[in-house]
Amino acid sequence: MESRLFKNIILATDGSKYSENAVEYAVELAKISGARISAIYVVDTGVFATIPMDVAWENIYELLKAEGNEATDKVEEEAKKSDVDVECFVVEGHPAEEIVKLSETIPADLIVMGTLGKRGLDRFLLGSVAEKISRISKVPVMIVRGEKPK
Repeated sequence: MESRLFKNIILATDGSKYSENAVEYAVELAKISGARISAIYVVDTGVFATIPMDVAWENIYELLKAEGNEATDKVEEEAKKSDVDVECFVVEGHPAEEIVKLSETIPADLIVMGTLGKRGLDRFLLGSVAEKISRISKVPVMIVRGEKPK
């Protein structure tokens, strides 16, 4: 069955165990609807603002980029198991902005992403990438909790 609603799905991943459930949802939805997945990992350049100058920035950047490649490779592996077309992107910038930018460039029909489920002060201080994307995206956003339902 091919869906008229979902042809291109953005899957935002951070490579954490919390995003594994979002990968599962996105792959299953793509499989059912005949959509393709564009997996994105954003090397958060905001991290560099908090690092002292004497630390080797290039090494940190390479570490984060390698983490991004590993995270998108996992998505690609899961998608291929289900015969879902997938393209991977590792970009740098501010996560919410870059994910929304990709959704407009492709263009996407849906953004799927996980959440850490932060509460209280953590959420206030750090904000939520998922929340920002849900506010600024022009396409629907599916936010998948990190914990699987019991």
